[in-house]
Amino acid sequence: MQYSILIYGSEAVIGALGEDEHAAMLERHRALQARYRELGKLGPFARLMPTSAATAVKGASTRGLVTDGPFAETKEQLLGFYVLACDSLEEAIDAAKMLSHAHNTIEVRPIAWFDGGA
Repeated sequence: MQYSILIYGSEAVIGALGEDEHAAMLERHRALQARYRELGKLGPFARLMPTSAATAVKGASTRGLVTDGPFAETKEQLLGFYVLACDSLEEAIDAAKMLSHAHNTIEVRPIAWFDGGA
């Protein structure tokens, strides 16, 4: 089964990390990527641009309201994601723990593909 590993945190807090703490955070990402690439289980992953670059669409598809910025004001923003093929929820949770630190929240969610999905 594929799982999404969703990384939430405060853009302001992450942006203010010291050089050493930022390097340590990136090393956790490199370790996860290397492990799952070697296993052939690494799907798409991305670090998202700040919410100030976001555009939100709400409402009916042909008349949706389009606004600058994120739709909801929150204390944490979606910072990035991974898609991993894992044999169990426990394996996905273990992968998420590799990325966990004091300044983020990691959400693990199974993926159900629509027709034509991966």
